[in-house]
Amino acid sequence: MNIKYSFVLLLAFVQLTVMAQTKGPGIEFKEVYFDFGDIKQGAVVEHVFQFTNTGDSTLLIQKAYSSCGCTIPSFPKEGIAPGQSGQITVKFNSEGKMGLNNKIITILTNTKTEVPGRLSIKVNVLPK
Repeated sequence: MNIKYSFVLLLAFVQLTVMAQTKGPGIEFKEVYFDFGDIKQGAVVEHVFQFTNTGDSTLLIQKAYSSCGCTIPSFPKEGIAPGQSGQITVKFNSEGKMGLNNKIITILTNTKTEVPGRLSIKVNVLPK
């Protein structure tokens, strides 16, 4: 009886280990924060955030949006294969802005994480 119980536990462990290795898509950014420094009011600046699919299936970016209409992210619409890289370009329009600005860009993907990805930018807008 003890041998059967041990065998069942061993099979369950092996099955869980195999299931854990099938992790799906993953996303890893080279950086998640960028500081533009000082810019003149009215300037439009952009930064490219590089990422890699660290998983074992195709990564899909479903949506990318920012905390303000002055910050526009653009992202690949096609899937990113395992091990491949992509980029999200973030443009900040300083028209009508002044002083220190911190903006958050939220990234929704098909990864298994329940927390969306977040990128952030900082810029100090000076008078014209």
